[in-house]
Amino acid sequence: MYLTQPLHNAVEDLIAGHAPMSDVRRGGDDVLGIFYTGGTTGRSKGVMLSHDNVFTSAWGSLATGHFTTPGGRLLHAAPMFHLADFAIWVAGLLTGGTHVIVDGFTPGGVLAAIERHAVTDVLLVPTMIQALADFPDAGRYDTSSLVRLIYGGSPMPATTLAAARTMFPGAGLVQAYGMTELSPVATLLGPAEHDVPRLAASAGRAAPHAEVRIVDRAGDEVAAGAVGEVVVRGDHVMAGYWQRPEETAAALRGGWMYTGDAGYLDEDGFLFVVDRIKYMIITGDENVYSAEVENVLSQHPAVAACAVIGLPDAQWGERVHVLVVPAGDAGVRAEDLRAFCRGRLAGFKIPRSVEVVASLPISPAGKVVKRQLRQERAR
Repeated sequence: MYLTQPLHNAVEDLIAGHAPMSDVRRGGDDVLGIFYTGGTTGRSKGVMLSHDNVFTSAWGSLATGHFTTPGGRLLHAAPMFHLADFAIWVAGLLTGGTHVIVDGFTPGGVLAAIERHAVTDVLLVPTMIQALADFPDAGRYDTSSLVRLIYGGSPMPATTLAAARTMFPGAGLVQAYGMTELSPVATLLGPAEHDVPRLAASAGRAAPHAEVRIVDRAGDEVAAGAVGEVVVRGDHVMAGYWQRPEETAAALRGGWMYTGDAGYLDEDGFLFVVDRIKYMIITGDENVYSAEVENVLSQHPAVAACAVIGLPDAQWGERVHVLVVPAGDAGVRAEDLRAFCRGRLAGFKIPRSVEVVASLPISPAGKVVKRQLRQERAR
């Protein structure tokens, strides 16, 4: 294991100041840990995961051949309290990997660590990948050792995906879709599938340990191509929420985990996640998925980042509102953005209002906190 300074000293001091603990011989259905959700749509919840939950997800993901390099060097740049990075840690341990740990994410620090330690695998969330793409000195670093870039945690704009491929041309891209409650992997999209434009927009197919379905509000499975709620079943599904029996009962129904994500499966079983259900905007009785609008707007050269939310509207019930962080010194005009969306989006999906901001609130897990954006603008 490699730890950067001063993290190395802090860990060594912690070890030196404590006596070894005896092995308590826990496993199976015993709770391994309580992991907290990101809280981007509401109050964070403690997710109880067993040893079997975590190892089922790890072994099932490894069985695809896409989840870490056996004997490789894994860089931990994402928060280690977040289950995505914890999952990479477990997979690395199971395959005899070496762990390289930085004490926080910075573009220069991550690129330097890849070069110095000949890192083979790294997990990053889309906001981190975009930060690397925007880093002016990125080309100075040798990242040719990188074999695999795993990403997930939130939707990946097409422009950010293209930037990742340009920055790390020798690395295979792997998308992992899931959540804390699923320990965390439900589906995986491998490197070869990223070369197929239609599939690159998907979240891949169910991992070997998971069953994935799309259901309507009554819980009935819908046809291929129809949007509904993503539900998942398998031995990787959480034991429940810590001290929240009602929310546990609402999430775990009939043996399935109701994810709160809206999506659809195509005829070949590839999952396309369109949005969090709570983020869906209902304007004039039409459903608008914010992620779809964001993906289009992110392709505009004047947009560095954006977030789409629904705001109350006397005429439409809700209106599509976008917050835009400009790219550099570029000016952003509302009408230019709307014109860019025409022909790319249905008319009712085009933002009715545009707000230019200096930055967007980002959670420690790298996700835009839309709940905060809506609350601030509802006052």
